[in-house]
Parts: sequence; C-alpha cells; structure tokens
Amino acid sequence: MSTYDIAIRGGQVATSFGVTRCDIGIKDGRIAAIAESITDAAQVIDAGGLLVLPGGVDSHCHIEETSRGGYTMSDGEPQITVNEESFVTASTSAFAGGTTSVVCFIPQWKGFGVWERYVDARKRGETGMLDFAFHQIISDPTDVVMKQEVPKLVAEGVRSLKVFLTYEPLHLGDAEYIKVLLAAREHGCLVTVHCENFDAIGWRTRALLDAGMTAPKYHAWSRPRVVEREATHRAIALAELVDQPIQVFHVSCEDAAEEIARAQARGVKVWGETCPQYVTLTAADMDRAGFEGAKFMCSPAPRDTAEHARIWEMIRRGTLDIVSSDHCGFSYEGDKGKGSAGRDASFEKIPNGIPGLAARLPIIFSEGVSKGRISIEKFVELTSTNPARLMGLYPKKGAIQPGADADLVLWDPAKKVTITNALMQHAIDYTPYEGLEVTGWPISTIRRGEVVMRDGKVQAEPGTGRFLPRGPYDMVKPRGITPDGFGA
Repeated sequence: MSTYDIAIRGGQVATSFGVTRCDIGIKDGRIAAIAESITDAAQVIDAGGLLVLPGGVDSHCHIEETSRGGYTMSDGEPQITVNEESFVTASTSAFAGGTTSVVCFIPQWKGFGVWERYVDARKRGETGMLDFAFHQIISDPTDVVMKQEVPKLVAEGVRSLKVFLTYEPLHLGDAEYIKVLLAAREHGCLVTVHCENFDAIGWRTRALLDAGMTAPKYHAWSRPRVVEREATHRAIALAELVDQPIQVFHVSCEDAAEEIARAQARGVKVWGETCPQYVTLTAADMDRAGFEGAKFMCSPAPRDTAEHARIWEMIRRGTLDIVSSDHCGFSYEGDKGKGSAGRDASFEKIPNGIPGLAARLPIIFSEGVSKGRISIEKFVELTSTNPARLMGLYPKKGAIQPGADADLVLWDPAKKVTITNALMQHAIDYTPYEGLEVTGWPISTIRRGEVVMRDGKVQAEPGTGRFLPRGPYDMVKPRGITPDGFGA
C-alpha cells in the first residue's frame, strides 16, 4: 500500500511565506507531507511549470439567499432566491476559478427570527460541492433574536454577524448597530459591516429622481465616496466604543480605507476588504446606452481609474488585506433579475450586485502579480490565507502545511485568457468582466484531496460540500480597552 493517496510533483509551491520547489503528499484528504521529493503515492499529479496555490477562500458570497417576498410562494415558504445562484452552480463557478471554500450569508427578514433561516440555509449549502461557512445577517435585532437565537447559531459554528448601514429594509440605525456589537462581543463573534449612509443616499436619490436623472449611471451619483467614508468612520467609532472587532466590507475608495488605516494605527481591531470590481470597473461602465449599464451596478459603486491605483496602494500597505468577490448575481435578461422592475426602471429600483466567483482569482493575479503591483505571496494572503485567518478557518483552510485540508490550485502564471461568460460557469447570463484579458489561470482545482476541476471541466458531485463550523478564536477577541475603562 502506498504511503500517500496523491503526490503533487514538480510544482512551485506558493504560500504567504514564499515560493519553493517541492512536492506535496496527500493522505485522506489532508496534506500529509511536504518534501523535496515524494514518490510513494497511488496517484501522481505533474505540476511541472505550474504554481501550486492554496485553494481560494472567498469570505463574501451571496449564494441561494431566500427572500420572503420572492417571485413565487407556496405555503408561506420562499421558493425563489434573492439571487439566481444555487449552491451547485456556485460550486461549479468557484472550482472553475480556483476557489474551494466560501463564507456566505443567512438572511433575516424584518419581523422574523434567524434560526429557521439557518436550518434552511444549512440544508441548501449541503446540496453543493463547496466547503462553506456562514455570516448571519441581522436586520431586526430583537431581544429574542439577539439573546436566544444568536447564541444557538454560535453554538452551531456561525461566528460572524453582518449588518447593513444602508438598504431598505436591511439597514440598522446606530442604536441597533450597537446592540449587534454588544451581542457579538458577548458571544465571541466578528461583525462585518456594509458602510454607506442610508439617509444621505436616500436624500441624494430623491434629488436625482426629482431632476429626472434616472438612468443606471446615476446609481454612482446617489452614493458618492463621502457617504462611504462617513459610514466607515461611524461604524469604526461605535465598534471602538463597544470594544468589538469588525471588518469593513467591499471598500471602494481611498477615503474609506484611510478611516480604517487611522483606526488600525490606534490599535483598533478593524480589517478592510475590497473586491475585483474596485480595481477594474468604473462608474463610466454604468453610462451605457439603454439598460446596459445595469450590468455593472453594485454598492458601493465602482469609482474611476485613479481610484484603482489608490486601492492597490492600500492593498500594498496592508490596510485592505482581503479581496473577496462579493458575488451577488442577477441575470440581465428576463424579468427576475436586473430587469425585475422593468427595463425602463429608475436606478434605485434595479437590483444591486454583480457575479464574480470564478473571476476573482484570475483578475487579482493578473492585475496584481502579472502587472507587478503585488507579489505572489501577497496574492496568496489576499485571496486565501487572510480570509481563512479572519474567519477562523485557518489552518484547516488557506494553508499549505501538514494537517491542512488538501485544498489546492494548480495555476499557470503565463496562460493568457480572455474572460467570457461561458468560462465563468455560473447561473448568471453575463459577466461584467466580458472581454477582459488576464494573464494567469487555474488548470486544476483540488478540494480535500479530490480533483474537482481539470482544464475547465468541473467534475465534483453535488452533495459533497461540507459545512465549516467555526469555534472561538483569538483574532476576534476584544482588546479589553474602552473609553474611560467603562465597559458598559
């Protein structure tokens, strides 16, 4: 009998610590050995000329989220999801792009609890092939939810709470946000925050509509940088008041990133995330004929090319240390996606969100490593190791070391590919990155020692994904520092 199930031989193994030519031995779905040469294996995978990377960890994905007000209802239960991606199609897309684990979202509807939604989301997740964890969205922090149901979720392994400071009907006011921060502190959770000012956006939107400015391009006008900067400052200030660690999601501009940097310099536990759309797309993409600009609508809105350079600088500085996809797909054609309010709808009625699961790693590698903006080690940190650490999944995920799950990607750093929607292999009928040429592409994806994608062909079986419960971890422990030493 062979010592190892699989040996990956001849590759340049890249981690957040460096790049080394070595072999990897896999046994029972885990990395069992890393050595100069491994020959005693039942199967050998030749990685000559390729990089071997840890499987991507995407810590911000909207997959198969149910909506109480869905398009069809039966016996009061939701039958249509907020977006069109199922866990099966999302798994296919993720594997095609080199991602092996995700953290996605459990919804909460105003007036309802969260436990039943967790049970439903868990069942849905187990139909797919990705390994998955959850953030719990809190849109209605009642005493029952925060004192009875959240502790049950934490016991199940849900260790992060998501809040929105904008969007109707999801947004929380300051008092509600503080309530979530306090519950997270009590139960050892991270809080993740969508930072934009709800009232400012509402005021600006009404003014634009009154002026007859309704096209998709005015989505960016309705939420300029200042509303993101203000909300980021406020979210951090209140978290500092409570002494609760937070992550600021999808930072689109230097203004917001600077608020994070200032807080980090004070020692506050706050982390910043950005996404591929904020280093590739611009507000000008929404200024297209007819309804076409709706394809590029997400929030915060893409800015301009000058902002791309500033975001890269914030990445190099470490202020923004995770790149997620914020995958939230709505198809362009038909009447259930971007066009659900009609093709002549004003911008505020068009669903926000763009697909990006499969595009994330190729875009960041190409725009970052291939163009000399970041190192391979930084790429691994941004797309795998750092999200695994912050989400409490490391070293099981995001690492190439003995004992870690054998989640690996064989990557051709020189391969040039033009992105098309077909290559994304998702359920959405378009990609906002259509026609973008990238240098660097995944050749094979391995999840827990099983080759689940080879040369673009996904071969995993539905139902093989695993839930990733998260226990307590030091990274999200409060500092023990509050104003005047009063813990409230």
